[in-house]
Amino acid sequence: MNYITNANLKEADNEVFAIIEDELKRQTNHLEMIASENFTSPAVMEAMGSVFTNKYAEGYPYKRYYGGCEQADKVEQLAIDRACQIFGCKFANVQPHSGSQANGAVYAALLKAGDKILGMDLSHGGHLTHGSKPSFSGQNYSAFYYGVELDGRINYDKVEEIAKLVQPKIIVCGASAYAREIDFKRFREIADSVGAILFADIAHIAGLVAAGEHQSPFPHAHIVTTTTHKTLRGPRGGMIMTNDEDIAKKINSAIFPGLQGGPLVHVIAAKAVAFKEILDPKWKDYAKQVKANARVLGEVLIKRGYDIVSGGTDNHLVLVSFLNKPFSGKDADAALGDAGITVNKNTVPGETRSPFITSGIRVGSPALTARGMKEKEFEIIANKICDVLDNIEDKELHKKINKEMEELASNFVIYSKSTY
Repeated sequence: MNYITNANLKEADNEVFAIIEDELKRQTNHLEMIASENFTSPAVMEAMGSVFTNKYAEGYPYKRYYGGCEQADKVEQLAIDRACQIFGCKFANVQPHSGSQANGAVYAALLKAGDKILGMDLSHGGHLTHGSKPSFSGQNYSAFYYGVELDGRINYDKVEEIAKLVQPKIIVCGASAYAREIDFKRFREIADSVGAILFADIAHIAGLVAAGEHQSPFPHAHIVTTTTHKTLRGPRGGMIMTNDEDIAKKINSAIFPGLQGGPLVHVIAAKAVAFKEILDPKWKDYAKQVKANARVLGEVLIKRGYDIVSGGTDNHLVLVSFLNKPFSGKDADAALGDAGITVNKNTVPGETRSPFITSGIRVGSPALTARGMKEKEFEIIANKICDVLDNIEDKELHKKINKEMEELASNFVIYSKSTY
């Protein structure tokens, strides 16, 4: 293995050291196919574990409430400048601790309690923070929803009909389990028709947007959020972007002092490192391969008789529906886990089971693509996924496939300097 846990940790706390070593083995030997997960470079992890973890830096670059922030100012400004260069925007706030907190800041900055928002239904591919009732977004605001048609795609005319009926203050576009390209231009037309703010959450597709492999939300969206992990391959965190100076000021105030205290400067430093990697011309090759691998995954599953929501994919994931199968998403998740393939159970359009059981799984290509796998490997893996699902109660077969997948994984390094 070419990533060695710090020897200081082993000496200081051998129990935690051992757990981290076991996690490294799991990540190395299993096939990580959760669509929202990825592998950072060692450089990103080094920045995450740097001395910046010791620094408080409340406020913003060159406007801090603490002394000794000279280097924190430099690294945060570097992250901001690189983010703006990547996404072609004028303002970026790189302080949100997560994508959910970034989304919360957007609502806090632009809405009053009870204002109407229109977002994608969770069971149709949306996110908890797009108005789902268990989330603060569904509790603090009056949430309405659009979804997908029987073909698994957004019907923009129907979204417009709902928007005109609801008259929302904000329309949220973006998803956590939608395999087709999102038409931000059409969403802006809908928002303009009802005088709404267009808020794009590109957490899942940001890495593709950065490479020009998905339509950009700019200049269409008034405000854009993203996580910095997932397809961006950075540290776990969030970010908010806009071209509107007035909105930018409101966002900054909503993050600090509104929702957060001191920013995580070590995470911001890691974001800056990841953004530099994304500015490398090779990033486009990585993004193209992510899409190509996901496409092969979907094609094989369809050939083997599995129902892919929307009939394929335009991005980094496929959503597999088991509504016509005798087993659940939870069953499939567990069986594939036993076979060394890590996915996540997921609700699907027309869902008949609870969110704890579900009728589908979400399968993604970013992490294995980061390890260097291409179409050949994804064809093999997709067929093994189908073998497991075809024989979902055959524990011995699952063990056999686990060994095969571990052997396949051993041919592809993890945490190498660069795998794209």
